[in-house]
Amino acid sequence: MNDAIVVEGLVREFKGGIRAVDGIDIHVRAGDVYGFLGPNGAGKSTTVRMLTTLLRPTGGRATVAGFDVVTDAASVRRSIGVALQDAAIDPFMTGRELLRLQAVLHAIPRPEGHARAEHLLERVGLTDAADRRVGTYSGGMRRRLDLALALVHEPVVLFLDEPTTGLDPTSRVALWEEVRRLNRESGTTVFLTTQYLEEADQLAGRVGIIDDGKIVAEGTPSELKSSIGAPTLMITPADPARVNDTAGVLATFGPAADAKPGAAAVRLPAGAEGIAQVVRALDEAGIATAAIDLHQPSLDDVFVIKTGHRLEGDATAMPGAGGGRKRKART
Repeated sequence: MNDAIVVEGLVREFKGGIRAVDGIDIHVRAGDVYGFLGPNGAGKSTTVRMLTTLLRPTGGRATVAGFDVVTDAASVRRSIGVALQDAAIDPFMTGRELLRLQAVLHAIPRPEGHARAEHLLERVGLTDAADRRVGTYSGGMRRRLDLALALVHEPVVLFLDEPTTGLDPTSRVALWEEVRRLNRESGTTVFLTTQYLEEADQLAGRVGIIDDGKIVAEGTPSELKSSIGAPTLMITPADPARVNDTAGVLATFGPAADAKPGAAAVRLPAGAEGIAQVVRALDEAGIATAAIDLHQPSLDDVFVIKTGHRLEGDATAMPGAGGGRKRKART
């Protein structure tokens, strides 16, 4: 199986003619980690609900682990693990009890189920808390337990829906490492929806960005970054009166870029390797510098340019990036 997830022309409409997902195509190779990004209401959750058989598509087709999500939904469910952000966990049960119960629900023989529970408790670092009620767990512990519960039946494909939302930085990094280790050691395919661009950059081999129900960009993180242009070099001259002179020197190295007040900037195709030449040219022009900053394109830049919005907490559209358009209601 070369592709663990195949999505072709997938559509989901709701009452009122709203297309939450509008004919998207996605191919995720077996063993990959695929990051799925989009603003709130862009269609991420609706897509995941269709791929995990919780919602029936209106049109198109999708297969997960080789099984059609409509005609062979039972086989899909047996092949996947799902850790949803709003998963309900009984706070009065212990971590060990929940893992053993999950094994029973998957018809795993009792001895094997108990062994898997112990292995997973150790794997996610919850052995010492195994007999505590889950209601006493921290947010990070609960998310690690969610991950363990999704892995009890050794799924071929794992869906993680914003797995680190609300976690502190330490817990977030710990969960990242666990996902990396899982993918590296078992070859599990991971479909990751996230609100954190850094998370996708750290974990995903390929990234898809959805907006208004359509895929607006897809590729490796490095491909997406390079697609929006060269790094930006910003020079702040020591003498504010020489900003225009600085901009004139920079113009010989590439197209001008937006700069903060008191500075000039240029798109520098050579990146860090081209800084020395720029500095020499400024010296020859008698321009002393107060600051030199090189900004490499980031997934945040890609996201803004492709959607007109910042992903984390910034709903303001950016000029020249499709901003100012009225967004439709999405599910």
